[in-house]
Order: sequence, then structure tokens, then C-alpha cells
Amino acid sequence: MPHPLTDLKVRTVTKPAEPVGHDVSADVCIIGAGIAGISAAVESARLGRRVVLVDALPVLGGQMVNSLIGLFCGVFGNAPEHHQLTHGVFDDIFRDLDATGDLYFRRHHTTVVGYDEVALGRWVENTVAGLDITVITGAVLADVTRDDERVRAVRLGTRYGTVEVTATGFVDASGDASLAWESGLPCHLPEREIYGSQQLVVENLDENHRPDPQDLAARVAEKAEQYGLRRRDGLAFFFPGRGTAVLNMTHIEAPLDPMGAARAQLEGKAQADRVVAFLRAEYPEVFGKARVRAYGFPGRRQTRWVQAVHQLTTEEVRAGTRFPDAVARTAWPIELHDTPQGYVWETFGPEHVHYVPLRSMTPPGVHNLLVAGRCVDGDAAALSSIRVMGPCAAMGAGAAHALALAGAHGSVHEIDHAELAGRLSHNLDG
Repeated sequence: MPHPLTDLKVRTVTKPAEPVGHDVSADVCIIGAGIAGISAAVESARLGRRVVLVDALPVLGGQMVNSLIGLFCGVFGNAPEHHQLTHGVFDDIFRDLDATGDLYFRRHHTTVVGYDEVALGRWVENTVAGLDITVITGAVLADVTRDDERVRAVRLGTRYGTVEVTATGFVDASGDASLAWESGLPCHLPEREIYGSQQLVVENLDENHRPDPQDLAARVAEKAEQYGLRRRDGLAFFFPGRGTAVLNMTHIEAPLDPMGAARAQLEGKAQADRVVAFLRAEYPEVFGKARVRAYGFPGRRQTRWVQAVHQLTTEEVRAGTRFPDAVARTAWPIELHDTPQGYVWETFGPEHVHYVPLRSMTPPGVHNLLVAGRCVDGDAAALSSIRVMGPCAAMGAGAAHALALAGAHGSVHEIDHAELAGRLSHNLDG
């Protein structure tokens, strides 16, 4: 006799003449769910604001989770003090992931914090769900409604139909300045390629024999042509006690056209495979049994960024200029990846800190849109020193508070910078 639960009726349908649409409203709509967007969303929700968080990927976390970056950079100052410069969301992440053993600290000239990407991904999802943030994933920005120098709404395309989000304030944390671009605002493009990276996690390693970083970089430079390696240096970040490492040893293009992006993704994995072959052959005691656990999504460093009221300059970074409207700080080096073989690495002294002003997050001609993360305005070298996760998270928090101060009808160009600085003192002082 058939089981009663197998008697499931079905119906036949065809696509409606009018596309299925969904309407959502919020106080703040954030495009991009990487560290800048997550920080903006969490901070906005804790301010009591209704938040919609949008990402083109089917999951949250952006590059910090899905590109397998593996390290939080730019959160701490330089040796010997290693002061924590960015708090907010990082205090929560460090507390929770440290408690489960999913975090480790590497302190040299600067401090980087390694993390388990699976644990971090679940932390992001649980935090967003706990704050009742409305999430729209797998959503591509299709159109923007803008009038009277305000963004009114965005239209998103998803596999389940279109979504229109209306909001009183918007944050572009897309990384590629997608919202600013679709709003018709001017953006910058570099005159030559700034390379991204195909990260990967390898397992089955004997970390007791891991190579000295300088030796690894030197051997890559020596043997790159033999193994078909594009980048002439490289870094392997071992997670203590787990027999795994994140490899950052490739350089891939980061085009903004769809066919080019697909080609870069395939080439990135081919580069990564050649890296693994090199490591197995050259360091058999460490990597002889190495297996790829996961390939990250293509990592992108600097692609397209907004033209804002103020462009942060390399001179301001080197001088550590403190701006009246500062929202973020970091001591991270200038790290410009503008050649296939290597990159610029210009470090700073023990007391050095440089800042990001709100004006570098504020496009002219629009009152309720801010950008946060790696698409803020700076010259190429300056941007390379502030696009890492520490200052990106601080920018997201700054955007949340600036929009809250502007309110539903005010302007982000006219808020009280002293009040904003007071709200952000944990990320600016001490």
C-alpha cells in the first residue's frame, strides 16, 4: 500500500505576462555584504534602523569569507605596541571566534589575525539573523531611481523575480562602486591593471617544517619560470595546529566585463594549481601530501572606485593627516599590486596612523549615499593602504552613523562632524 505522504499533487504553470516583483522598504539599504557592508548593517541595526542588506553572491560575507582571504589586516597598529585601531564589529568577532579556537594572532611589524572562514561565515549569518536584518542574496543591481539629488530606490534582479528596495539612506559597499556607477556618479579606473589574487586553502600539511617566509619568497622568485608561476613571490599562512594554510601566491586580472571576469576566474585556478605543484616539489616535507580543500572566489583589490568630495592622497597617508571628519584609521602599509610579478610594500613607523575622512566616502551631488570599503576615493597608492578589512569595517560603521545623523531628509554633506567623531571615538582615539 502506498505511503500517504507520497501522494503529493503538482500543478502546471507558465511564466506570468507581468514579471513577479517584490517591494521592500527600509531606513538603510546596503549594497555589498563584505566586511564594510556587514559592519554598516550591524551598526545600523543596533541604532534601531530598519536595514536591507544586498549581495550578488548567494551567501553573505563577501571576500572575507568567500575569497578565502584568511587574515584580518589593518585592525592593529605597528610594533611594538600593536594597539587595536578598529573596534565595533571586530570586538565581537574576536571574542566569539577566539572562544571556539577559530582565530590566531601573528605579530611581527604589524599584527594580522588569521581566522577559519567557515566559522566566520556562520558568525556573519547568525549575527545578521539575530539583528533581524532583511537579507537579499543572489541579487544583481539592475537600476537606480535617483532624483532631487537623492537615491530613492534600487531595482534588483534575482532568479526569483525582481525586487525594488526603497530607503532613505544607501551605502555602497559593493567593492566595485556598483551603486554609485549605476546612479550615474563619476568613478575612477586605474590606468593599468591592479591585480587580484586567487586564494586557496590546502590541507594535510606538516607545519612543523614550514618554510621561512623569506626563503619561500626567494625560492618562488628563483623557480617561478620553471613552474609557470606568474607572481614572483608568495605567502603561506598556516593555521596553528590544523595542518592547513591559506596560500596567497597568485596575481589575476580583475576585469569589469563578464567574459573577462570568467576568464580571469579560470586562469586564477590554473595559477593556483601550478603553485600547489611547486610547493609539493620544492617543499615535500611540508607540502608533499598537500590537497586543495577549497578554492576561493576570485579576490579583487582595486577595480573601480568613486570620485568623492575629497580624494585621499599618498602624501596624506604618509603624513598621517588627521581630518576633522575622520571616520577610520589604520597603520597598514601602502600595498599596491600593479605589476604581474610583485607589489609595492611601503611600511610605516611604530607610532604611525593614517585616517579616512568622510568626504572620501561622500560623492558630490547626492545627499543620502555613502560608499564604504575598497571603493572610497583615494589615489591608487593611498587606496591600497586603506582597502584592507580593519579600516573597511570602520568605514562601514562611520557610514551607518553618518546616515543616522543625516536622518530621512537631511544631507550627509551637512552633518555635525564633532558629533560623528564622538560616536566613532572607539575607532579614532586611544
